Amino acid sequence: MNNVFARKLRNAGPLGPDDMERLEQVISDPFELGAREDLIHHGDDPENVHLVLTGMACRYKILPDGSRAIVALMLPGDICDLHVAILGQMDHSIGTLTDCQIVRIPKNTIADLLDNYPRIRHALFWSTLVDEAILREWLVNMGRRRSDHQMAHLFCEVHTRLAAVDQLYDSLMPLTQEELGDILGISSVHAQRVISGLRNQGLINVQDSRVSVQDFDALSEFAEFEADYLHLGEGRANGVDATAEHGAGRSPA
Repeated sequence: MNNVFARKLRNAGPLGPDDMERLEQVISDPFELGAREDLIHHGDDPENVHLVLTGMACRYKILPDGSRAIVALMLPGDICDLHVAILGQMDHSIGTLTDCQIVRIPKNTIADLLDNYPRIRHALFWSTLVDEAILREWLVNMGRRRSDHQMAHLFCEVHTRLAAVDQLYDSLMPLTQEELGDILGISSVHAQRVISGLRNQGLINVQDSRVSVQDFDALSEFAEFEADYLHLGEGRANGVDATAEHGAGRSPA
């Protein structure tokens, strides 16, 4: 199955042939966008929903002093704010972190998916709830975990999310020190120290300034990472063994 959007939604439960055909139509007209480009700006009137097919994007806010806070990552298969078209204007920005392939989904297409495809509707609502669960986990990270545990937890999350849609590849994470600092609320210098500490413990590798997970189980234990908030077991409970199908490094349920 080459449709990464369908792979993502199948983690919520099975999809029928008609669903798969419709999802192929949804992703049929992608466009390329380079790294560090905005999809939509704070204050814009949203007209379309955006879907990430390849690469990594983020949701962020710019503070009065010019610093940036990254508040969510969008990975392959992720839809950027399903209900964003309801808003009168954007209260945050969405931009790319890497070269991306993106699909614009018009409002009427979202309405069609929700009104006429009940299995897709269920999966889209599941996806929205998972986004909220990830945000809750990030809040716990920011408020209660040390920065090295925060970073290790983030690496485990990204690793698991990519594996769940068969996009893990070489396990390299294309996040710079500055971007990691913007996610964790620390300076890029502090982020570099944390990366060095995790590398010295044999938990990660660094190759050409990109991080890869050296030992997922050890990193998970260090971070006290439990993937239940990603809700990847729902597909198995509904007849799809998401973990077995997508080959995550460790059972996410």
